[in-house]
Amino acid sequence: MEREKRRITVTGVDDKNRLEAYVDGRLAGLVEYIPARGLLAFVRTEVMPEREGQGIGSALARASLDMVRRADLKFLPVCPFIAAWADRHPEYEPWRYRAVSRVSD
Repeated sequence: MEREKRRITVTGVDDKNRLEAYVDGRLAGLVEYIPARGLLAFVRTEVMPEREGQGIGSALARASLDMVRRADLKFLPVCPFIAAWADRHPEYEPWRYRAVSRVSD
């Protein structure tokens, strides 16, 4: 049995610091972020249980990191899902925030 391919629409909700994914006009998932100076920290990704395995999380991750890239910011993937997705998509590496340790002698 072939699964029907549905269109996923991702929308930014700036006043809530999140992106929301919709399928057939219904909320299917979201990713929350905390803005900081020069970066966005992605802290939580949630996909509605009935929508798991349908590419919602990937659509949210791609839209989130594309938003960072367009704004020429850095991203800090606190959320394990965003971190794992970014690890599999090295094209976003230039925008990933990496802490620099400063060790004094």
